[in-house]
Amino acid sequence: MRAMVLESPRPVEQRPLRLADIDEPQAGPGEIRVRVRCCGLCHTDLHTVEGDLPLPRTPIVPGHQIVGIVDQLGDDATTFKVGDRVGVPWLYSTDGTCRYCRSGTENLCNNARFTGLHANGGYAEAMVVREDFAYALPSQFTDWQAAPLLCAGVIGYRALKMSGAKDADRIGLFGFGASAHIVIQLARHLWMRVYVFTRADSHRALALELGADWVGSAADQPPDELDAAIIFAPAGALVLDALRHVRKGGRVILAGITMTPIPQMDYSLIYGERILRSVANATRQDARDFLALAAKVPVRTEVEMFPLEDANHALEAMKHSRIKGAGVLGVSRETL
Repeated sequence: MRAMVLESPRPVEQRPLRLADIDEPQAGPGEIRVRVRCCGLCHTDLHTVEGDLPLPRTPIVPGHQIVGIVDQLGDDATTFKVGDRVGVPWLYSTDGTCRYCRSGTENLCNNARFTGLHANGGYAEAMVVREDFAYALPSQFTDWQAAPLLCAGVIGYRALKMSGAKDADRIGLFGFGASAHIVIQLARHLWMRVYVFTRADSHRALALELGADWVGSAADQPPDELDAAIIFAPAGALVLDALRHVRKGGRVILAGITMTPIPQMDYSLIYGERILRSVANATRQDARDFLALAAKVPVRTEVEMFPLEDANHALEAMKHSRIKGAGVLGVSRETL
C-alpha cells in the first residue's frame, strides 16, 4: 500500500516524508483494519516529523485524525462490522490497569501509545487499531469534514471544558487554526463571548465569520477582562499575554503538546489565584462526548484538501499559517 513514511526527522522544508510502498497491515485479535479515506493534519504531526517529540520508533507513518472504512476484523472484534465508517484519534491504546486508567484519566496513562507516533497512522492507505479505540462518526459529516474533529475538535473540547468557562463568560482564544475554529463554535453554542488573538488576516476574517466578539493581536488590549483563555499556538510568550488579560481567579489553558519556553515572569501576573494548566491528550469519553456535541451544534469545519503525496507541502503550509481552518490529506482517490 502507499504511505508517507518518516525515516529521519528534519525541518519540513527539507521534505522529511517519503512516499513509499509498504506492507499492508493485518488486524490482530480485538483489532480492526481501517481503509483510510482521509487524515487531518495536526501540529503534533509537524512536531513529529521535525523531531520536536522523541520518536519511539522509526520508520513511522504519521497521522492521527483518521477517517476510513472497516475492511477487516480481527479475532474477537465485535463492535464494528465490515463497511462501517470509523474515526481513529491520537490516543491509540492504554494499559487499562494503572491509577490513571482506573480513575478516569487514561489520557495520563504512563503506558499510553499514540497513533502516528508509536503505531503507524493515517498517512497511509490502511492502518490497524484496537476496536475500543475507534469511534463511529456522526452521519451528517462528510469524510473530510469529520477528520479535524478527531484531534483538533477533541483536544479543543477538553481545553474548553478545563477552562471552566460557562454561559456569558468571556473566553480568549490565542491562535486560530484547526482547533480554535472548532472551539469558537462550541463556545458560541454555549452562549460564551469569544475574543480571538491571532496575526493572520485570513484567520481574523474566519473568526469574525464564526461569531467572534472581538479580534486582535496578543499585544492588543481587548475591551474586557477575560474569564478564561486557551492558548493553541505553541509560543511560550503567549502565556504572559494571556495572564495579563485574564481576571483574578481566571484560568489559562495550554492546549498544545509542546511549546517554546515560557519566559520568566513577574509573580503579579499569576497572583490573584489565576490558574495555569496544560492539556495532556484526551480520554475516550472526551471523544464520545465531543462527537455527540459536534453533531448537535452542528460544528462546521473549514477544510483545505491535499493529496497524500503532498503531505510535506501541506505540513509546511500549516507551519506558516497558510491554511484557513484545517488541512486534510485525501488518501483514497474517492475522497479527493
